[in-house]
Amino acid sequence: MRIGHHLIVGGQRSGKSGQAERLALASGQEVCVIATAQAGDQEMAERIAHHRAMRPAAFRTVEAPLALAEVLRAEAQPGRLLLVDCLTLWLTNWLMPLEGPSDLHAWQRERQALLDLMPDLPSPLIMISNEVGWGVSPMSREARFFVDELGRLNQAVASRCRTLTLMVAGQPWSRTVIPTP
Repeated sequence: MRIGHHLIVGGQRSGKSGQAERLALASGQEVCVIATAQAGDQEMAERIAHHRAMRPAAFRTVEAPLALAEVLRAEAQPGRLLLVDCLTLWLTNWLMPLEGPSDLHAWQRERQALLDLMPDLPSPLIMISNEVGWGVSPMSREARFFVDELGRLNQAVASRCRTLTLMVAGQPWSRTVIPTP
């Protein structure tokens, strides 16, 4: 792996986005935020607006609710850091679309496209995701499938990153990842 990709995981409101933004600023590189959220209701629209308002003004934002690998490929270049916020919402968009049924085959292709792209990307990546598997097992089959799928996605992405950070109460706990085959 030529570039040190970084995965930041944690619970909701654990400080993931703030930590990612601090790291991006400290990199000294141009920053492009790849935003995956979709505003399905007013409350989500307000959350998205809050995130935008809190980002440093120099950060450019590109929306990628579904075609993450395609957007990363288009935006990647030496001297530019890509910050993906976040993998959890990206997965949500695929498994629980705002309109129409989910397409699991398309999701699996897109997931693999991301994983295949990561090692050769000419930009460093900071990716944010939620850690949701620490509670009781969800009651519904769909919720259990989502938790399982996010866990598998996080593991696969982490195996392609140099650094993994767990955010707990606004505090980062980081380690260098030992890649697995």
